[in-house]
Amino acid sequence: MSVAVIGAGSWGTALAQLLGTSGHEVVVWARKNEVVDAINERHVNPRYLSDVALSENVRATVSHKQALAEAESVVIVTPSSLMRETAQAIAPYLIDDTPIVICSKGVEEGSGLLPVEVFEAELGGRDRLAVLSGPNHAEEVVKLMFSATVVASSSQATAEYFQRLFATETFRTYVSDDTCGVELCAAFKNVIAIAVGLSYGIGYGDNTAALLMTRGLAEMSRLVAACGGNPITCMGLAGTGDLIATCTSPHSRNRRFGAMVAEGKSLADFTEATHMVAEGALACRTIQTLADMYHVELPITSVVRGVVWEGADVKQAALDLASRPLTTEFYGI
Repeated sequence: MSVAVIGAGSWGTALAQLLGTSGHEVVVWARKNEVVDAINERHVNPRYLSDVALSENVRATVSHKQALAEAESVVIVTPSSLMRETAQAIAPYLIDDTPIVICSKGVEEGSGLLPVEVFEAELGGRDRLAVLSGPNHAEEVVKLMFSATVVASSSQATAEYFQRLFATETFRTYVSDDTCGVELCAAFKNVIAIAVGLSYGIGYGDNTAALLMTRGLAEMSRLVAACGGNPITCMGLAGTGDLIATCTSPHSRNRRFGAMVAEGKSLADFTEATHMVAEGALACRTIQTLADMYHVELPITSVVRGVVWEGADVKQAALDLASRPLTTEFYGI
C-alpha cells in the first residue's frame, strides 16, 4: 500500500519505519530540505531518531502534493498546534474518501476542538477519519520493540482498516469507537507527565508520582465523561497505558520538560535543547477551555498551567494542591 505520513518528527519517523518495514511504500512530508535529502540519500532522519537506518521503502518530500499523489491512506503526525493548518494544506490534494488517521495529541486552542473535529471541519467525511494513540514511545517503536496502540473511529470499517495497516508482529493494534475519549486521554496524559516531572524536580519521590498519576487519571475520567466520551477508555491503552509510559519513562519529553521547569528553565529552553514539542505545555491551557465549558474541576491541570504559563512558584503550588479540601475518591465521574 502507498501511505503518506505528514510530519517528520520522532513519532512520524517511527510510524514511517513501522509501515516501511511491513512492506508499504511510505512518503514522508517534512518541512526541511535537509531532512528530505538525508532520508532519500542516506535513509536516516538527521534530526530525530538518527541512530536508526530507515527502510528503503521510506522516502521524503517537502511537497504536500507529491506526498499525497499516490497515497491510499494518510497518517497525520504534526504538532497539535498545527492541526488546522495541516488539514488546510493537504485538502487540495486529497480524494474525498481517502482514509486519514490522526496521531497528533492535543486540543485546538480557543475552540476546544479535538483533532478529529478540526479535520472534519476542514475536510468533511468524519467516517473516513480515525485517531491513533497509546503507550508508544517513538524511540522503541522505531526499533520494532513490542508495543500496542488503539485506533478509534466513528466508522468500524475505518478503525479496522487502520488496525490492519499498522498491525505487525511487534505492534499490536486494538480498535475503539470512542474518538473523544482516546483523543482527550492522549492530550491529558502529557499534562500529568509535566506534573510528575515537576514533583521529581523539587525533590518529591515515587509516592508523589503515583499520587499525581492516579489523581490525574481521575481528572482525565471526569473530563472524558463530561465531553461525551466513555470513562472506561481512560483505563485502556490511550489512558492508563499512555499515562504510565509518559510519566515514568526517560524517553518522555513532557516529564523531562516538567523537571526542567522545576530547575527554572522555560519552554523555549526545552525546545532549544531538544528540538521537540512538549505537547502538555499547550494542553494544560487548551484542556482548561473544555473544563470551563463543561464545568469540570481539574486541580492538577490548573497547577501545571499556573507554573508553566503564569509564573507560579512550583513548591507553593504543590503545597496549595496538597491543602485542598478532602473529598471522596471518584467524585464527578
